[in-house]
Amino acid sequence: MGFKTIFVATLAAVALAKPIPDPLHVIRQSGPVAGQVITRCNAPGQLALAYDDGPYQYTQQLVDILTAGGAKGTFFVTGTLYGCIYNQRTALQNAYKAGHQIASHTWSHPNLGGMSTNDITNQMTRLEQALINIIGVKPTYMRPPYLSTGGNVLSTMRTLGYRVITNDIDSEDWNRKSPQQSQQKFQQAGAGGNGHIPLMHETYSGTVNTLTPWLINWAKNNNLKLVTVAECLGDTTSAYKNGTANGSSSC
Repeated sequence: MGFKTIFVATLAAVALAKPIPDPLHVIRQSGPVAGQVITRCNAPGQLALAYDDGPYQYTQQLVDILTAGGAKGTFFVTGTLYGCIYNQRTALQNAYKAGHQIASHTWSHPNLGGMSTNDITNQMTRLEQALINIIGVKPTYMRPPYLSTGGNVLSTMRTLGYRVITNDIDSEDWNRKSPQQSQQKFQQAGAGGNGHIPLMHETYSGTVNTLTPWLINWAKNNNLKLVTVAECLGDTTSAYKNGTANGSSSC
């Protein structure tokens, strides 16, 4: 056997000797199981700022604040709660391009707990199509309106492949709590343990302009990394699925 033949055979053996990927690592990268309620992150040292009910007039402002602060946020958006989602097309595209996560909060924000499987599916797929038209992909994460996970919700989300997110801290901005009162909620929860997934709303100026900058600073002071919900659950590859746009630009 000549030197050249031996050399080629050696290279082939080295190529074949690549380590086999750890199956558990691959599973973790693909994210949590669909249809199970998730309330907080998988590991300490992180905070997943999550905002419901948009897109709204403050969406672009919130994107700018998060990006300027080196933070990643998650936007649980609706189709028609505060006007048609297509009216905020540019802000959503900017959020997505900046690395923030776009997730589902249903088409019209109903209480899913008392709805049929077909009606829940329609709520999800209508928003999916709009997001495919706007950002080119559809989400695999959702937060149910009113955090309602009863009835047919979880079984339907399992079928549709959605990871169901609720929260472990409630800012209570929806309950007329001031940004300062919301801050106390985070201080009481503390920065230890597995990372927090809070309930907040991008539809309140105080949450966008006062609470969010405070949270960015609080996180930095406590050595917390500000990440998306998917990232805080170890999901690096499957926050979205591909889809086909249908050309629609109105609700």
